[in-house]
Order: sequence, then C-alpha cells, then structure tokens
Amino acid sequence: MRTILHKLRLSAGPRRRKRRNGPAVSHPAKKRKKNENGVHSNKKTNKQKRGKAVKSSVKPRSSDKGQGEENVQYGVNLDVTSYTNGKRETHNPPGRALPYAVWDFYESGCSIRMLNPQAFSSAVWQVLSILQEKFGSMVGANTYLTPPGTQGFAPHYDDIEAFVVQLEGKKHWRVYRPRFEDEVLPLVSSPNFSQAEIGQPIMDVVLEAGDLLYFPRGFIHQGDCLPDAHSLHITVSSYQRNSWGDLLLKEDPRRDKFMAHVQGLTKKLAHFAPIDAAVDQKARDFLHDCLPPMLTAEEQASSVYGAPARWRDGEALDVAVQIKSQTQIRLVRAGAARLCTDGDNVLLCYTTENSRVYHKEQPKSFKIQAEHIDAVELLIHSYPRFITVASLPCDKAAAKASLAELLFEKGLIHTAKPLTAE
Repeated sequence: MRTILHKLRLSAGPRRRKRRNGPAVSHPAKKRKKNENGVHSNKKTNKQKRGKAVKSSVKPRSSDKGQGEENVQYGVNLDVTSYTNGKRETHNPPGRALPYAVWDFYESGCSIRMLNPQAFSSAVWQVLSILQEKFGSMVGANTYLTPPGTQGFAPHYDDIEAFVVQLEGKKHWRVYRPRFEDEVLPLVSSPNFSQAEIGQPIMDVVLEAGDLLYFPRGFIHQGDCLPDAHSLHITVSSYQRNSWGDLLLKEDPRRDKFMAHVQGLTKKLAHFAPIDAAVDQKARDFLHDCLPPMLTAEEQASSVYGAPARWRDGEALDVAVQIKSQTQIRLVRAGAARLCTDGDNVLLCYTTENSRVYHKEQPKSFKIQAEHIDAVELLIHSYPRFITVASLPCDKAAAKASLAELLFEKGLIHTAKPLTAE
C-alpha cells in the first residue's frame, strides 16, 4: 500500500544529487521519556493498532496523482520550511510545486508542509467530514514531511486544538505549558519563540507510526526528527474561534436598527433578538468554514450526483420531475444546512457546494420563500429519518414539490431509493 510519501517518490522519478542552499542537518536527538501534564500521548502501551491502519487512512484515491498531475501551488497547497540556528525560514518559490523540485528541497534538509490534504485525498476528506459533524466545528488538516535530523518550525502555540497522528518514521516532540495567564486558551496564534523564551517542557516524547498526541490551543510545542529516521505526520485541527467568548464578541452592524424595530414587541423578544442575530452570524461563518459532506456510494446514487440524465429531442430534461409526493427524502447531513435571517429575508445557508480547499468558494445561501420555511425546519429536525414529500407542511402540493426539487438540485437532500429515468 503506497502512502503519500511513497507516491511522491514514485511520481518524482530519479532525484538530483546536487543540493540547494538549504539548512544544514542538525538537532541530533537522544532517547527521551514521556512526561504528561495537560497533553495526551497515545503510545504503544495503549495497545493501539499501529502503522498499517493509520497509513491506509491517508492513502490518496487511485485517481489522485499527487504532485505529478495535480495543480499543487507553493504557498497555497504546499510550503517548504526550515528551522536552523534558531531561525525559521520559508523557501517557497513562485508557481507550481512539482515532485522533482520538492524532493530536491527535501534532500537539502527542508521540511515539506502539505496544506489542505483533503483537497487531494478522499480518505482524509472523509475523516475530516466525520469529525466536523461530530465536533460541530470546522476541522482542517496539514501533513508534514521532515528529513532525518532536522526541524522545520520554531517553537510556537496555535489557536486550535491539535491532534498529531504519526504516519511514518519518528518525531521528537516537546510541549510546554502556557507561560502567562493571558496565553491560556488564546484567540490568536503566537509568533515564533526562541528557546530561551519557553522554559522547560512538560512533555518530552518520541512519536512512532500509529501514535497520537493531543495538545490544546495555547500550549507551546516544537518537533524535530531523530537523526536516523524521517517523519511523516498529519495534524488535525479544530475549534478555531469557536467558543462562547467568540459568540459574545460577534458584532452585528444591524443590531441597533433591529433593536429599534422590536422595541414595541414583547420584552422577551427584545431581550433575545440580539443573541439570535449573533448566533445566525456565527452559524453562517461556521458553514462557510465547513468541508462539503462526503457522501457514501449509496447516498451519492440517491442524490443529484447519481441521478440519471434524461433526454428528449436532443435536449436534457430536468430529472427533478421524478420526485413524487410519496418519495422519501432527507438532508444529506445533519449540519449541511441552517436557516438564518437577513433583514426581512430568510436564507438557507449550506455546505454542499463548498470547496475542499478552505474558503476557496464564497459562502453559499439562497432565499427561502415564506411558504417553505416550516418545511425546511421539518427536514432539518427530522434527520436522520426520511420523510415523504407529501408530509412537508406546505399549503399546496405544488409548493411541496418545488421545494423538494430545489433542495435536490442543490445537493442538500437525497432519496431513500435512487431515482430512475422514466
């Protein structure tokens, strides 16, 4: 089974022996023991399945051709970095990152960071999509390939919860507690620190293939390779700016106007309306952050992506007319859509047309007619149960059908059984 590392090697072909002016190989590491204080490391003693299972979860699709055929761009999909003599540097040239050049950087002692690997690996996309639904927060990932005896990044802390999964080789990690009270659960990431600024680690551990290390945001960390082994790991991140504090800090410029409008209403409405507006804005941000749902083969076959094309007199016909009053439908995922207010309008914000690259697309939404609002609410709250089109709470059968057709065309719902061409 070829991992990402092996695939890059095969697609790169023979590599040059001439070295770039990259960082010198450094940071020889000794055998370290584990300490634990606020962070968690899952080692062999936990009887975790190792190596093979972890590698298979990041194997690219058979149609993914890695850097050789995908349009991988420096600074967008891939970074070349180094950390030597206390100095962190980025070595990205402009343009496309081809295997020949990337492996030359690696041979010179540079670390390779692959951004948004979910855009190139369906397996990674699937894992992140599941975690996103379970966490209720955007989940991202980066993969890191580091040569033996080198370090790619300076000590720092992040504004995310980090889960480090070692895929190949070994990596030595040191983790440090927050230095000050205002660095506990920070809202933004730190600059790079010098070794003198961070004190002594609370954890000093070597991860091997199959190991998992978790540390919360605000915990300073640095990782370097042992002299006898390369390292390939993936960092899964979540909960960026997704706290109650972030919600309370959310400012809606329309709040004053909205409050003036509801002053004549009940005190209860006047009290809760600003929070509702802030929650809607936070929800729209979250849906924009999300990966699109990754459908199973069965779900895809019963959605717009698997619907048969129909033709008459050389023209394509709308497959949505096959949806009947007794057709059973449901949302593709529980968190795939949300109703939000926008002034006097109600919008359905959704994730099915998002890109697998973070924020590559603009936020997706469309206006919902008043007669469809209750029906959309029913679909959202019915998940994972299927309901019939006839059960949608609309006054007219035509309104029920038009809503089902619209949601089907947007990829927001799928049917209990695949539709067939008439």
